[in-house]
Amino acid sequence: MALCNRLSSRTVYERFFSSRRLLPEEAHAFANIDYRERMAVVAEVDTGQEPELIGVARYGPSDEETFADIGLVVEDGWQGLGLGPILLDEILRAGEQQGICRFSADVLTENRRALRLLARYTSITQRTTSDGVTRLVFHRRADASLLSSVS
Repeated sequence: MALCNRLSSRTVYERFFSSRRLLPEEAHAFANIDYRERMAVVAEVDTGQEPELIGVARYGPSDEETFADIGLVVEDGWQGLGLGPILLDEILRAGEQQGICRFSADVLTENRRALRLLARYTSITQRTTSDGVTRLVFHRRADASLLSSVS
């Protein structure tokens, strides 16, 4: 919940397609994972007190057993520093370890940064756009680790 409260209204809109902040019950649902159908990978920084969450990638169930929907957000001050590709790689690897072979993401068509991230670091097998939202179906690239490609 604290991370979401620190995000700019633009970042909130790009991640949740709405400018409203998460309700406590929504934050609770996002925070609870089962390590199979729901998984999250987080990035934290040591603030000298309690670690501070600065990014999260997650997957959740889809209609098919070997298919999962993903979401990713990085705190504004940490964007553009290579954290997105790392989180993406880790969540895709975690999914693969659970037998998930295909992933999907709904991205605002105007969110060029997220679309470039997925185009650069995944193998997109399907792309559809409707009402300002692009739905991508993809899998992790098998040719090389994403981390070696991060610039």
